[in-house]
Amino acid sequence: MTGSAFFDTNILVYAEDKDEPEKRAIALRLLADHIASNDIVLSAQVLNEFYVNVRRLKRPLGAAQALSALEQLASLPVVPVTVDLVVAAAAASEKYRVSYWDALILETARAAGCTTVLSEDLSDGQDYDGVRVENPFRAARRT
Repeated sequence: MTGSAFFDTNILVYAEDKDEPEKRAIALRLLADHIASNDIVLSAQVLNEFYVNVRRLKRPLGAAQALSALEQLASLPVVPVTVDLVVAAAAASEKYRVSYWDALILETARAAGCTTVLSEDLSDGQDYDGVRVENPFRAARRT
């Protein structure tokens, strides 16, 4: 998985959010490109958050549709959340001054050998000791 891009939950949710057409188009393109190049990593945490959040959209996915989308995502490389990652995330949360959940994303990406986390939630361009955050929606945010 080394060199792969780690996808945060918000990218996957935007791919399903019909109320955010510009971000949805960006997310769908990113997913297609990274899946085609076998350059994508997710985590069990991301899959959990995805299911919960697509069921809570303004126009939520139905249970069957959300489950189907979840099953498709689960066929991609998925890193399990281990005890070691939980402990590493607790330390990283303090070190980087980010939420525990964001730290768990960073530490899971690191454990998978990812150098990039695609996320709208963390600081765009920030390097967390070798794991760099890129916000693919930064241009859409400015318009």
